[in-house]
Amino acid sequence: MIYEAVCAAVSRRSLMGGMAGLAAASAVPAAAARGPRNLRPLDIMDPRDNLYGFAKMWGTIGPKAVLSGYQGVQYAVVGNQRAKPVFGYCGFGNIRNAIQSDGSVRVIGKECGYFTDLATGEILDHWDNPWTGERVEVFNFVNDKFRGTLGLTRKVFKVGDGETVNNDTGKGTANAAAEPYRLPWQAIGDQYLLGWDYAHEYTNPVTPAGWPKASTGVRVNPSEHFTLFTPRAEIDDRDLLSARYTGGFMRQAPWWPWMRMGQSGVQGVLMGRMHTYKITGGMDDVPPAVRKRVERDRPDLFEEPQDGPDLGVIGTLEHYAQQVPPEVAGYSRPG
Repeated sequence: MIYEAVCAAVSRRSLMGGMAGLAAASAVPAAAARGPRNLRPLDIMDPRDNLYGFAKMWGTIGPKAVLSGYQGVQYAVVGNQRAKPVFGYCGFGNIRNAIQSDGSVRVIGKECGYFTDLATGEILDHWDNPWTGERVEVFNFVNDKFRGTLGLTRKVFKVGDGETVNNDTGKGTANAAAEPYRLPWQAIGDQYLLGWDYAHEYTNPVTPAGWPKASTGVRVNPSEHFTLFTPRAEIDDRDLLSARYTGGFMRQAPWWPWMRMGQSGVQGVLMGRMHTYKITGGMDDVPPAVRKRVERDRPDLFEEPQDGPDLGVIGTLEHYAQQVPPEVAGYSRPG
């Protein structure tokens, strides 16, 4: 395994007690069942209301974190061939959001992503690459310090030497930081619909000079796209601290570095389609293979996230470059 198991001093009893508490905190009461007490529709032109609605949907604005899960399949697209499923992709976030006095939102959380066998649903530790014939070690993603701030102006993600505007409309980043933070909320029937997109392009931290087999090239361009649905009654009820959501999650990106496709000569991309959802029914709604693996190796991911300094956007490529030794002897990582 890439990541070490946590200390054996964490007892099974304390672990299950902590998870039971987190599961209880994750439950989101239906506003319709309890009757709204402080109903005020979301003002989608007001940056404060945009952040308020997003914060209680994408986590909670309460003192205890809640879980959200995702699960689905990643496909390989090579040239003009049909897309072929290669492995499952699933995980969860453990997030709470703190609304600051100025209306900005402090995001505090943990997240993980695991790759699974399509036939069994079990987490992959090794994968047989059908293009190279090589058995490779799978690099599953764990980020136990997911922290950042959403302000009252549009979010500009800075990843490496690249900048990405959240929900880019094609105008670029020149004036984005001065624009009010507004998300594309749509009120349709009893739901709010929301799109959440970002498309990165930056220098690959898994460099061809250091990891010639893992690297897909000098530049990378991963993007993620969400279509989210959340009950209007729960967003508009100002007494609720968290609102349910369900949605679709699509990711496109170059080959994962652990696939070791850098010298394969196979030009292609990965495209994933996943379900994403707020976990409201307790720990049984965590993708089963992920729950079993996290209980065994990283039970701390179920514990309350703690605030601390912003670490910027840390994705799988950045983690890989930090955690996996270079393939080339004597190579020094940039920075």
